[in-house]
Amino acid sequence: MLHLTSLDWFLAFAGAYLIGLSKTGIAGIGILAVVIFALAFPGKQSPGIVLPILICADVIAVSSYWRHVVWPQLLRLFPWTAVGVVVGYEAMKFVNDHDVSRMIGFIAFGLTLLQIWRKARIAKDPSRADEVPHKVWFALSMGILAGFATMVANGAGPIMVLYLLATGLPKMEFMGTSAIFFFTVNCFKVPFQVALGQISLHTLPMDALLAPLAILGAVSGRLLLPHINQKTFENIAIVLTIVAGLKLIFDDALVAQILRAVHPH
Repeated sequence: MLHLTSLDWFLAFAGAYLIGLSKTGIAGIGILAVVIFALAFPGKQSPGIVLPILICADVIAVSSYWRHVVWPQLLRLFPWTAVGVVVGYEAMKFVNDHDVSRMIGFIAFGLTLLQIWRKARIAKDPSRADEVPHKVWFALSMGILAGFATMVANGAGPIMVLYLLATGLPKMEFMGTSAIFFFTVNCFKVPFQVALGQISLHTLPMDALLAPLAILGAVSGRLLLPHINQKTFENIAIVLTIVAGLKLIFDDALVAQILRAVHPH
């Protein structure tokens, strides 16, 4: 079992619960959970600890929404996502914990800005919520980016939210297609993360401890959703993700230098 501080345990439990919550209705907060885990665990360990927890939550989501999957959308995207996973796997061979933490920070920060841009665009012109470029390059680029982000940081959630919203799928079809997609992709990633040593006998006890929190989050998500102001919740998640992402990008020494430069005395 890994040695964690009280704060690390709190972050781990909160991250596991948020993973489950993001799978069953409150889309957009999954990247916050990823960043929380990156703060609690060393860079390369974080994605390996998160993946089995994600799969447990995926099982709940699939059991809830599998009847609503739109298979053509899934089949259109998955081959390119698999390519992105392989690219991410090769990239992970040449980076250390610090590099991975920064990559997770950059991905989280960039995808959060993308989410803000999408919200502003739709607020300006609601008809664009269902707009989608019907070109091969769109599925290709989004699929590869999603595969790379999920392999490096389990960070494909915001990309898939953007993609599936762009397709204009009804709510239940959105949830069904998303559930099957993530379950398939996450299972596909397992042998790659085992080969990288991210999933091992040392990480599985932590997964066994945290998985029930993810399952609780997934089950309670459907019960809590009608009582939660999703817009407010997502806005808070966006702010927290930006702050946490910047924390991962800029190490404490660099932050201290910046503060000294701004306030030399």
